[in-house]
Amino acid sequence: MIGIAPNKASLARPNDPHWICIEFAFQELALPRVFLASLILFVTLGAACAEAGFRSPESLVRNVYAHYGNGAPELSHGLPRDDDTAKNFFDPNLRAPWIAVKNEPYDFLVQSPTWKLSGLSISILRRHYDKTSVAVAFINQGHSVTLNFILINSPEGWLITDVESPHDSLRMFLDQFKN
Repeated sequence: MIGIAPNKASLARPNDPHWICIEFAFQELALPRVFLASLILFVTLGAACAEAGFRSPESLVRNVYAHYGNGAPELSHGLPRDDDTAKNFFDPNLRAPWIAVKNEPYDFLVQSPTWKLSGLSISILRRHYDKTSVAVAFINQGHSVTLNFILINSPEGWLITDVESPHDSLRMFLDQFKN
């Protein structure tokens, strides 16, 4: 039997000595306060997670190559060389060189001055504490390309500390073509 009074609800089974009577007292403002506090907590945690950067090595690499697609114009010109992009994708020692280079002969991340990518494959090669190597393979205009991303897990999230091709590294490439 359920009984409801103006500010109480109770469960009771009449004439049963083993049955426990439970009463709940409801306050008129308690539920909105709990809801509001929960909402503030979720928004705060969501903002903290958004500021934390990439949560996995794979998501970082996927987001790099999202800038080399055939979709929206802002995502089809390669990885931008601005402050925000450098901060989101690169460790502090690689940010300034990434922004400084303007006249490189080709885009190191696709190994070509132009691109039409297909068959993107991303796999973890090795994990060592806060450092991870990620192998990337794809076809760019009929040519097979393989790169190894060296990533670190920092308080800002996963960041690129270097990218290695069979012949060069991103750090050496940027140093060679700095303005």
